[in-house]
Amino acid sequence: MPPITLDEVCQRDVVTRLKRIQGQVAGIIAMIEDGRDCGDVVTQLAAASRALDKAGFKVVANGLQQCASAEGRGEKPPLSTEQLEKLFLSLA
Repeated sequence: MPPITLDEVCQRDVVTRLKRIQGQVAGIIAMIEDGRDCGDVVTQLAAASRALDKAGFKVVANGLQQCASAEGRGEKPPLSTEQLEKLFLSLA
């Protein structure tokens, strides 16, 4: 069974999102070190968390596409339905 790897477009998008999140986290650290308001910090933490979720769902969607494509070609998909469900639920 071949492993699931991110296609080129998905990989580029996910890396871009993660680099943006990396900047967000650096900003949050600076906010905390500067003694910024707790509410502002939590707002930024929530935004970074949502951005991470979106990156994760993009990865899972890529896996779903690969599995569906394999089934469409009559091949065994790289992940079972149960494995895909487990990946999806790990983000929920």
